[in-house]
Amino acid sequence: MFQEIDEVRQLMARVRDLEEKLAQARLSRRVLLHLLERVETDRNVFLSKLEKENRRLQRANARYARSILRKNQQIIELQSKLLGKTSQSS
Repeated sequence: MFQEIDEVRQLMARVRDLEEKLAQARLSRRVLLHLLERVETDRNVFLSKLEKENRRLQRANARYARSILRKNQQIIELQSKLLGKTSQSS
């Protein structure tokens, strides 16, 4: 009889230990899910900033390309004027 009582006590202690471990695992899971959500939010904010910067750089690049094309057209016009003047004078 004492052996059965001791066995029941041991089993009850084991159940308490397992319940504590389960509570800790649940808490750890909640913490990890919270961290995961935060990382995901931070990642989305970072991606949004990168996309905005990418659009800004693309617009700046397009402006620069148009500027180069205008300068190139000016150079071609000046060269043709210069060639026209030199051919008239010869």
